[in-house]
Amino acid sequence: MPVTLEAGDTAPDFDLEDQDGKRHRLADYSGQTVVLYFYPRDETPGCIKEACSFRDHHDDLLEEGAVVLGVSADGAESHRKFRDKHSLPFPLLVDGETVVSTAYGVWGEKTLYGRKSIGMTGPPS
Repeated sequence: MPVTLEAGDTAPDFDLEDQDGKRHRLADYSGQTVVLYFYPRDETPGCIKEACSFRDHHDDLLEEGAVVLGVSADGAESHRKFRDKHSLPFPLLVDGETVVSTAYGVWGEKTLYGRKSIGMTGPPS
């Protein structure tokens, strides 16, 4: 059964490494606003657009006291290349086992063009 998080729910804890091997835990950001965005894959058109939008608005988000963290199942090397190519100023977290994506309700079965697969689904509806 898919997880459904509602506004005001306690965010599931996480402990993931970023593209450089640095660990990030939700508790590390206690008292801060965390923009935790999930995306399917490094270097796909929609993911590039989304990441670059966060990059382009990063200073505004920092001014508001927010921290941006991207999450996908891609590995550290892929994340490093993606970050460097697009000058992303925020960490990209490796959720290789999709534990965190599943806990947040954005990983599971999806249907695209009539074909079922498992992957990043987006927010539960």
